[in-house]
Amino acid sequence: MTLVLVDAAGAPLGALPPFDVPSPWWQEVAPVVAEARRRYGVEVAVLRLLTGDAPQPMGGTVTYLAQVDGPPATPLVPAKVDLSADPLRAPYAEPGGPARSLAWATAQLRRLGRPAETVTQQRTWNLSAVWRLDGPDGTAWLKQVPAFFRHEAAVLRWLGRAAPGRTSTLLADDGDGRMLIEHVPGEDRYGAPVEERLAMAADFHPVQVRSVPDVAELVAAGVPDLRADALPAWIRDRLVGWDTSPVRSLLAGLEARLDEVRRCGLPDTLVHGDLHPGNVRADAGRHVVIDWGDAFVGHPAFDALRLTEGLADDVAAPVLAEWCARWRAEVPGCEPERAVELLRPVAALRMAAVYAMFLDGIEESERVYHATDVDTYLAHALASVAP
Repeated sequence: MTLVLVDAAGAPLGALPPFDVPSPWWQEVAPVVAEARRRYGVEVAVLRLLTGDAPQPMGGTVTYLAQVDGPPATPLVPAKVDLSADPLRAPYAEPGGPARSLAWATAQLRRLGRPAETVTQQRTWNLSAVWRLDGPDGTAWLKQVPAFFRHEAAVLRWLGRAAPGRTSTLLADDGDGRMLIEHVPGEDRYGAPVEERLAMAADFHPVQVRSVPDVAELVAAGVPDLRADALPAWIRDRLVGWDTSPVRSLLAGLEARLDEVRRCGLPDTLVHGDLHPGNVRADAGRHVVIDWGDAFVGHPAFDALRLTEGLADDVAAPVLAEWCARWRAEVPGCEPERAVELLRPVAALRMAAVYAMFLDGIEESERVYHATDVDTYLAHALASVAP
């Protein structure tokens, strides 16, 4: 991989000699920062991806733009890069952006009486920039998100009041995408076995039940309203410009399908929107759901379907069966099984629309992260229509 360096004013300095890092994931930049320090004694803040040549956003040859405070001692290689402005560029991807965000975060920690002693860049890409701040009073995280995720702070505030302990604690936010979040011990549970997904679903159920009387409050706070009346137009609007001909009849029939879902009798709730196991942290049997940027108000089955996505039908079956049983106990007479089956293709269409929204809202060089996702989920939608 290659780091092209600029100074705090954005003036190009050249590139460090190419080097390898152990992590294949392009957005995980902590290993990049650490290896630049180890090899060349230079402190960098990675700003954004410039190029990546792999078919998926992992591995291959990658070039980042990074900022340094002054010219490094290591001789730099000449580098030609396009540094022109982009109206869709995230503030944290601009020279000086990380420093401004860290100044805000460290000031908030001082205000809280827990100053940071070290800061570590963890992740940067089109969906977020994440920094770890450590001090004698513990660890906090600075997370900065683009405009389409800005409601995450409102969700965290509601959760902190209505369902304390169920997610990370919001320590501060600036109303413009920056959040200071308390550390959650444990590990992200990517690839969790079905037994653990059963526990995740059971732990998450009370949060959705608690949200039922507060959905209007959540929408008023800026959480997207994707209930049955709004969802069809939201999906179709975001898929304009994409080849949706294979799912034309499915898109045209969304209103009728969602009317049937409504008759199944389940209430609208807060929906996490991306409830895969990697967005759940586990520690000593306790599960905490994190990363609420995809949250919306809508049908709770969307989260059950996301939690079981990619599993074989027989593996997913017990998770969905227990989910349905909990809702039948909560709302006697409802038909959760039918709602799940009706929503399978809608869930895939919604994911396709989400990725289309990302692509419409991010700069060109970052689109490689999501380039295949819209078509992938349109194909999933077609495949999931019951014969």
